[in-house]
Amino acid sequence: MYKITHLSNEEAPMSISHSAFSLFQEGTSSLSITKLDSVINTIKHYIPTLPSCTIGDLHVSKPIVQGGMGVGISLSGLASSVANQGGIGVIAANGIGLLEKDYYKDGQGANIRAFRSEIQKARSLSDGVLGVNIMVALADYLPLLDVAIEEKVDIIFLGAGLPIKNIPITKIRANNIKISPIVSSARAMKMVCSMWYKLYNDLPDCFVLEGPLAGGHLGFSEEQIEDSAFSLENLTIEAVAELASIHEQYNKKIALIVGGGVYSGADIHRFLSLGADGVQMGTRFVATEECDASRAFKEAYLKAKKEDIGLIQSPVGLLGRAIRNKFISDAEEGKRPSFVCGWKCLSSCKAQDAHYCISIALNNARKGFLNIGFVFAGTNAYRIKRIVSVAELMNQLEVGYTRAKASRITAILTTVDRLKGTYLEVQQHVGELALRYEVSLKQLVHGDRALKKQYLAATAKLEKIRLKLVETITAGGGLVTA
Repeated sequence: MYKITHLSNEEAPMSISHSAFSLFQEGTSSLSITKLDSVINTIKHYIPTLPSCTIGDLHVSKPIVQGGMGVGISLSGLASSVANQGGIGVIAANGIGLLEKDYYKDGQGANIRAFRSEIQKARSLSDGVLGVNIMVALADYLPLLDVAIEEKVDIIFLGAGLPIKNIPITKIRANNIKISPIVSSARAMKMVCSMWYKLYNDLPDCFVLEGPLAGGHLGFSEEQIEDSAFSLENLTIEAVAELASIHEQYNKKIALIVGGGVYSGADIHRFLSLGADGVQMGTRFVATEECDASRAFKEAYLKAKKEDIGLIQSPVGLLGRAIRNKFISDAEEGKRPSFVCGWKCLSSCKAQDAHYCISIALNNARKGFLNIGFVFAGTNAYRIKRIVSVAELMNQLEVGYTRAKASRITAILTTVDRLKGTYLEVQQHVGELALRYEVSLKQLVHGDRALKKQYLAATAKLEKIRLKLVETITAGGGLVTA
């Protein structure tokens, strides 16, 4: 079995691309073993690294977006730490005004002040890539969007509804801000692009595709969540194809970030291999020292068992995924006490029917009062066993990614080695049959028909192996140049 050795790979991408293309151009009757060995040698000495991510002209050194988590879970502390480690740190806008003392007197004003303050704090702590997550369904969605533009964040993520109408695209472009809708299907991507082009003669810079294994509110029905057709893998494949079509139609490259159940470095490698440009991760970043939630909130992840993580019917009218507790079960049974609504933050809110305000419940949980609140979490939250720093988590993810990629390359090289051996054996057999057939032609008028049949079968087999070799080594080259 091949082992990936640690040597310089600065010239590897160009060398691999040229050599693999050269192999592909070989005539159908032969294969250059010298060129093949050259490509194999280059791949063997390649060092896998976590790739960067490009969104428009925004360069991100690591393809990891920290998901925006409200209420108050991802603020300036977490976002700046992720940005400092090369990812995209994201501040969540929803319910952020609960950090202010006067939220119940002036909900919108509190939201605006707190949001601006957290963005400015994050900027003072990091010169990395910082983004914000704003829910389209919020009553103060547009004022919050204005704040993000005024503060010149690097990228704005818009979720909880399709962002189509009233997008201040001129101001966004004037401040060189990237914008990314959060969607749950390729169909939604197509719809957004079609409407944006008609309304603004513009397109998003990126899409975040969230699958059904995410924490928080979900864009899927209960039936879809259980349907393998809606797995993030399948959704990613569909999204990649749709974005390729959009690129062809509008001549704009739109980046694809996928999330919802992405847990490890190996997961990152898998989704990037499917064509995604990056991943979004929320759950993993909750269990970090820098996460803005209380210690009790984080420890809820550590204590959670797989069976504790389940679906809830949120007051906002969507399914959600959370660590189920007594607060949730009591609310479902109508046992929650009365509450005071700070202000109508969501026009579609059904808090009275659900017997609690979700913003207040999430804020209570953020502060550690889990008896009067609950914790949103992705399906993999139970796998987390300790709280680490953002730096350590990012390192774990990078190591996991490089190991997964190295393992894939090793498997490809092993297959190439096997195919090469078979190719040389069959090639020798073809040569022997050719010589025997030439002799038969001299001895017989029409040659040996049986021998000719063997020769043709052997050359067909040789060509099949050659094509498989080129296909496999090109796949290896693709991993190196990706």
